[in-house]
Amino acid sequence: MKDGLSTLNRRLQRLPVVGSMLVRVSELERATLAIIAIAAVAFYGFLALAEDVLEGETHTIDERILLALRETTDRSDPIGPPWFEESMRDLTALGGTTILTLITLAVLAYLILIGKRHTALMVTASISGGAILSSLLKWGIGRPRPDLVPHGMEVYTASFPSGHSTMSAVVYLTLGALLARSQPRQRVKVFLLTLAASVTVIVGISRVYLGVHWPTDVLGGWALGAGWACLSWLVMLWLQERGEVEREAQPVLPGDKPAA
Repeated sequence: MKDGLSTLNRRLQRLPVVGSMLVRVSELERATLAIIAIAAVAFYGFLALAEDVLEGETHTIDERILLALRETTDRSDPIGPPWFEESMRDLTALGGTTILTLITLAVLAYLILIGKRHTALMVTASISGGAILSSLLKWGIGRPRPDLVPHGMEVYTASFPSGHSTMSAVVYLTLGALLARSQPRQRVKVFLLTLAASVTVIVGISRVYLGVHWPTDVLGGWALGAGWACLSWLVMLWLQERGEVEREAQPVLPGDKPAA
């Protein structure tokens, strides 16, 4: 492990201008700075997109994308065979309130059973806060749902940001990062985070395909959800430093021998 960390430090030191500074920064501080940067970019992207939506600047591109996913002779028929449309309905359910609630409750029960109550409380606050924020923004912005094509399923709320996209990002990215913390190998961490991001993307695409959201609704939901998940992760790091949350499993770098 020490040899692996030394190699990493040597590589960082070779970076121009910032190399010597990065070597003096702890691993936790690097992670914190990276998460802050990602959160800042995500929230800025959401605010910029929300402004364009309110001013009507995205309507043309939204219409083009939505119509491109429909048969030219029948707007009620999405492109692709019937089985594909049914699959999209199944996939969009992964971002629905029922599925996300069941997944969250199962994870919370597991965390409590293994004695990680602080982590369970953190997950609860993160997901509940994301749901409240999404609902408030939907109510405040009040963008109508697409009326260009028939909806592929029932909808009950306003359009921007997409609640499915927002909450998929919040839940899956938060839980994916939580699982990644328990894994010492980098490739496993990358797999878990990639899987969480992939499910989030698939849910968002399904919302546009079914005609229940404008594409920019989904983009806004992804940005908002990712930003919120990053903020929640910053709080997790702070609690970890205070000793109220268990520390992350140490990474296994190339050349390291697995623990006996």
